[in-house]
Amino acid sequence: MSEVQSVSTLPGTETTTNEEITGQTEDDVTSPTSSSTGIELVKEQKECSSIQGETSSAEGTEITTTKERTQFPYFKVGVVEDRNKRYRRSMEDAHCYFYDFAGVEGQGFFAIFDGHAGKQAAEWCGNHFHETFQEVLEKNPTLPIPEVFNLTFAEADQRLNESAGKHSGCTAIAALVRTDICDECNESEGTEIVARNGTDSAKKTYKRSLYTANVGDARAVLCRDGVAKRLSYDHKGSDVQEAKRVVDAGGFVLNNRVNGVLAVTRSLGDCSMKGCVVGAPYTTETALTEKDTFLILACDGLWDVCSDQEAVDLVKDVMDPQVASEKLLEYALQNFSMDNLSSWSRRMRAAAHMNDLIWHE
Repeated sequence: MSEVQSVSTLPGTETTTNEEITGQTEDDVTSPTSSSTGIELVKEQKECSSIQGETSSAEGTEITTTKERTQFPYFKVGVVEDRNKRYRRSMEDAHCYFYDFAGVEGQGFFAIFDGHAGKQAAEWCGNHFHETFQEVLEKNPTLPIPEVFNLTFAEADQRLNESAGKHSGCTAIAALVRTDICDECNESEGTEIVARNGTDSAKKTYKRSLYTANVGDARAVLCRDGVAKRLSYDHKGSDVQEAKRVVDAGGFVLNNRVNGVLAVTRSLGDCSMKGCVVGAPYTTETALTEKDTFLILACDGLWDVCSDQEAVDLVKDVMDPQVASEKLLEYALQNFSMDNLSSWSRRMRAAAHMNDLIWHE
């Protein structure tokens, strides 16, 4: 099996490949310390056969959910959220995820949104971002997925700026997993599975691709052969490249904050700062192989107190994505995260590859 081939794009920069997909290394990131209390979680279980997906709004409840589909090429998903009530009066995170997204078997769509200056932007995205993505995809069926993400973020940003809650904003991380069945794929292009139905058997090759897009400091981290690979870019005032873009646009950066106010340099919403704070995402495209064992999506509530590799090491031996999500949440709280916390996880099965995920908001 060949190495994973990846492509990433950041508006205004050149396309990069392979190891450059990580954007920034962990050494580029400084993690402030904060404090917290324990977890209050309500568990919800649903029948696997009835689940197609879920959206959440920023309502401030503590909830743990676990969703799974057991038939290949479907996957398990573990999700946890916590308001972090000692430090946060409300929950401003939201999420959505869907199996068989847009009616395509084996396609999954996942996104989390970390709100600021109110919950309206994150709440709108939790309910409507996937709809916007699907609309763009249906209008442009031959467009590369990274370009679909670019158009989706632009459209979502415009709709938020026209809404009643336009002065709130949110960071975002979104991922799309696609499964293509190839009758004549090369061995290096996919995973060969023998499907048996009664006395009949047939060989099919499943080719899996992962696409991500983000604005702000929400991250996607892929575990590849035990090593953390970042598939996102932290758009923050402390980043030299982003700070220069803000200044060139007529703004300034004070104490690593745009115009002395906002810590992130890219977001959805934030209408009053749109001249400097843009909604253009960083995107990646990754061909998945058996070396890719799980994916973590998380907002900064986790990453403020945990490096990419630490997160991977914490859960790389945990087979249940729900347990993995809870473990990351507990780690963040025990290490004094002061933000809302949510976790989403997806762990790959040995035969299927990339079949489970870990989600954190």
